[in-house]
Amino acid sequence: MPLIPATILTGFLGSGKTTLLKRVLTEAHGQKIAVIENEFGEENIDADILVSDTQENIIQMSNGCVCCTIREDLRTTLRELAEKKRKGELDFERVVIETTGLADPGPVAQTFFMDDEIAESYLLDSILTLVDAKHAATQLNERQEARRQVGFADQIFISKSDLVAADETEALIHRLKHMNPRAPMQKVHFGEVPLSSVFDLRGFNLNAKLDIDPDFLKEDDHAGHNHAPGEHCDHPSHAAEHTHGVEGGGHHHHVDDDVKSFVFKSERAFDAAKLEDFLGAIVNIYGPRMLRYKGVLHMQGTERKVIFQGVHQLMGSDLGPAWAASERRNSKMVFIGVDLPRDIFLQGLEQCLV
Repeated sequence: MPLIPATILTGFLGSGKTTLLKRVLTEAHGQKIAVIENEFGEENIDADILVSDTQENIIQMSNGCVCCTIREDLRTTLRELAEKKRKGELDFERVVIETTGLADPGPVAQTFFMDDEIAESYLLDSILTLVDAKHAATQLNERQEARRQVGFADQIFISKSDLVAADETEALIHRLKHMNPRAPMQKVHFGEVPLSSVFDLRGFNLNAKLDIDPDFLKEDDHAGHNHAPGEHCDHPSHAAEHTHGVEGGGHHHHVDDDVKSFVFKSERAFDAAKLEDFLGAIVNIYGPRMLRYKGVLHMQGTERKVIFQGVHQLMGSDLGPAWAASERRNSKMVFIGVDLPRDIFLQGLEQCLV
């Protein structure tokens, strides 16, 4: 049986996850989709909202509800779904997991790699993150969950941009790019988004084309605002203004995002043993703070590209295609995490080169 593609849909409270999901389920794409809801509380309102319009496209679970309410039992739910599909009891082609707005998507993603039975049944396609343009600045400033959701994203959808000024949206995009340079971004209006931006993105596929280009950060120069990735940024999207009682009086309180990204590039080959030791050491120390990391590597002793990626402490690598004769061999790696020591990472990687 071919692997079942799975998509994780995340985003802070009120960002529009259910609206987007409802739109996807009602579109005439002909696909049967199983939905897993991860909601807090006893009452699952989202299930009722989805069921009202979209029964024909949603798999009815055995309890008569279209969704499985999950706490710690995501593995059990995924195993049962795969088993029912194998037995012909359920007919579906893919799974969408909608997380609660307060969730860190990391543990959900890890489920697909840590459990052999699930890894043999499912392919984690991508993590989609919705960001509410109207409330994003406050949420990103105040809530680590919101920052982590951005850091994990393979694709970012910006909702409610029609409710804010264009320069506010541009400032938000600038900020999100510094937090996660590897996720494409697009504005979405009431969940209207093409399916090609939602499914089969292969964000977690080791052999997918990796667009890691740190240079776009340097090109993104709003009114002379420019600095290197990971440096302190005073762009207006980072500032929350507080006024203390006095008319016209106030000061800017700067919030420096703890989720940041940085890129390592080199045309020298890596020594495989040194790199393995170094990556093992940093994952051991900083793994819980390493949200996503990914790269295409030029390794000594092989004519093929080495593709590597990880989530938290889970790290894997695979041989990619051969280097083309006309291609300049180099390594590009991106790290996205919470307060990672950029200098230690970059200096350590430098010492792993031949």
